[in-house]
Amino acid sequence: MSPIAWKPALLPAALISLLVLGLFYYWFAVADRYAVFLYEHLGATPFDDVTSSRYWMAGLVASGIVLVGYTSANWLLGRVTTEYRPPAWWLVWALCAPPLTIGIPAITMTANWPTLPLANALACVVATLIGLSLALMPGVWATRRPWDLAWLVCDGLGLMPTLLLLRVIELPERNLSSPLTHAPVVYLVALVPVVAGAIWLLVMTGLRAWRHKSTPGAGALFAAGLGLSYLLMPLAHYFLATPPEYRYISTASNFFALDVGVQLLILFVAAVLAIGVTWLRKRYHRRIAGTD
Repeated sequence: MSPIAWKPALLPAALISLLVLGLFYYWFAVADRYAVFLYEHLGATPFDDVTSSRYWMAGLVASGIVLVGYTSANWLLGRVTTEYRPPAWWLVWALCAPPLTIGIPAITMTANWPTLPLANALACVVATLIGLSLALMPGVWATRRPWDLAWLVCDGLGLMPTLLLLRVIELPERNLSSPLTHAPVVYLVALVPVVAGAIWLLVMTGLRAWRHKSTPGAGALFAAGLGLSYLLMPLAHYFLATPPEYRYISTASNFFALDVGVQLLILFVAAVLAIGVTWLRKRYHRRIAGTD
């Protein structure tokens, strides 16, 4: 690819990299670690499973900030001038990846106390890069297709119940004694978010047909659900669910399943919903067009 194609991505990549590294420097080097990561809260230690998850969750909170800021900036630039063309999200991501891959471990493994082991630092890098890919995707839509983006966000809400609540199926394995945690009850309850999300997506399908709106791809819908659930919700928790003088990073268990297999199942069910409703919408459009 010609170097010219990368030039529009240099400035946003530099600003985003500085922002993310600045946030990590603040959380890990400047702020009170006992407040940000809740050391000693309910007996938590700096490297137990709960606290360790807070470290990489910081990458998702930072990505949530990028999502809001980058999307808003692109929307504003798209309204100010029709000549603005945002760079492809993956170009910005590719330019952000090297400084973040170097900078995040450099900060977290050297600053303040306790410094992070390599495994925790790399977990922060991976979470940040994954989150950043989701955070950058809406930029082009915000510039050129803001109303389509708004519709996509509304669609993405339909995946949130599955992505955030289906993890209740873990409860029977957590040795909790409540009758509500018995397997048959839990599995029945677990159907509620899936069914509720499917109903919402069907409602959105009807609204799109009524307003003659085009159908986004299953990948875009799935990414919207992931961004809402795993970037915006941790960001909302950080700013809205914590005291202003005592902001802390949430533990991963507030948003993710504790078991990797369960989390993969959750992602699979959400993907099936996205693919299914997209197939249904395209089939409906073909029928309306008389090509089915």
